[in-house]
Amino acid sequence: MKQILVMNGPNLNMLGIREPGVYGTLSLEAINAGLEAAAGAWGISLEFFQSNHEGALIDKIHEAYGVKDGIVINPGAFTHYSYAIRDALSGISLPVIEVHLSNIHKREPFRHTSVLAPVCIGQIAGFGAYTYELGLAAMAHYLKENG
Repeated sequence: MKQILVMNGPNLNMLGIREPGVYGTLSLEAINAGLEAAAGAWGISLEFFQSNHEGALIDKIHEAYGVKDGIVINPGAFTHYSYAIRDALSGISLPVIEVHLSNIHKREPFRHTSVLAPVCIGQIAGFGAYTYELGLAAMAHYLKENG
């Protein structure tokens, strides 16, 4: 069974409360429960991690090295400026898919650029909570095709 780390960055613990018009009404716990239900069909085991702290996210990425088969990450605001998270992701040689609930390319100009995208195998954005399931499906397909 493939082991996938699903990571969430700052403020995503406030999903369902924070700007529901932008991010939807589901809590992070509800999104994770939906992912857990879908993962079995793909033969995937999930570990979930959320932190509002850059260093904690980096530590968790380092812990994934040699243990996990891939990472699905919603880095939140770190998307746009965390070269430290980018370096951590590129340093562990695992496939990474970046996901975003909103379409970051239709929002404020500062949100249009992801410093993480160049070290990810892909980015999925704009489908609300379903974005996570699309990211997980893409990871399952990638791992099936690439070992």
